Amino acid sequence: MRNSSAGGFEEEKQCIINDQMGPFTVLYILIFIISLPGNLLSVWAFIHSPRAKQQSTSVYLVNLLVADLLLLLALPFKILKDLGAAPWSLMVFHCQASAVTIYISLYASIAFLAFIITDRYLQDRSLRLQEVGFARLLSLVVWLLLLLIMVPNMVLPIQEVQEQRYLSCSSLKKDISLHWHTLTVFLCTALFLNTSAAVLLSSGLTLKRLLGSRNDSKLWVNARRAAGNVTAVTLAYILSFVPYHVVRTPYTLAQTKVITDCQTKRQLFLGKESTLLLSVLHLCFDPLLFFYLYAPFRRTIRGIIPCSRNQTVSETEEPAAEEMIQPAAFVQQEDAV
Repeated sequence: MRNSSAGGFEEEKQCIINDQMGPFTVLYILIFIISLPGNLLSVWAFIHSPRAKQQSTSVYLVNLLVADLLLLLALPFKILKDLGAAPWSLMVFHCQASAVTIYISLYASIAFLAFIITDRYLQDRSLRLQEVGFARLLSLVVWLLLLLIMVPNMVLPIQEVQEQRYLSCSSLKKDISLHWHTLTVFLCTALFLNTSAAVLLSSGLTLKRLLGSRNDSKLWVNARRAAGNVTAVTLAYILSFVPYHVVRTPYTLAQTKVITDCQTKRQLFLGKESTLLLSVLHLCFDPLLFFYLYAPFRRTIRGIIPCSRNQTVSETEEPAAEEMIQPAAFVQQEDAV
């Protein structure tokens, strides 16, 4: 009986699941190279944007940018580990610190994207959720909650393992660390499900309101454009984060030895990495979100583009740009005219 257990343990140790990371590493490098200039430009633009009256949306956008910067800082460590080019100490550091930072950034992005989409629906309503002070408080609560859930994964004790080329981070964890990691996954999944419900509800109600104006030809053109933007942002949210969470739970069961079949574990790992890649891809598109959702940011960017520097934007054109991303605004503007 003892020999059988020892043999099974030895077989489990020999199950290497992360020896096919070459294509993923190339894609992560491309994402890093493409997204870095856009996010650095976003930092510069936010710093140099004219100090207009701050709105709740701008608070959520700044926090989304902070989450993106955290992800950009952590991504090179993942790339080096997956390449097999990192020294052993750096691989262990990635498992303990930078990998956790990636997930903190991921769930912060999910939360703030949900707040932004919900805020778009509440654009013409006077609710506390849209107060700047409340938006700051809500943002602080999100960060503190994520740190409370995630940081123990950094500080809980790890076990000594033999140096190897393909290090699986779960192999470093002791039982208490694995239990907390499992709890972390389920808590973050619950956070994702709640934010997704808010996103789908807000998007559906926004589209219903916009489509209600189809009988008015003057409003219908702007309504279609706004509906397209709402749909695009919601679809981007779904495609980026839903596939990852479909795979995340069964992969966690493989990490905690509930699933022990090596081939199944390899397939779940590849599924997790593929869907995580989709989630990280939002780094490339968030600068476009900043551009379309924040007018001072947009004006700052246009000011440094040669072909737009001398372009005069009329007062009738600027609201038209805002209408694309403020679904309820066009109705108010037409009524005012």
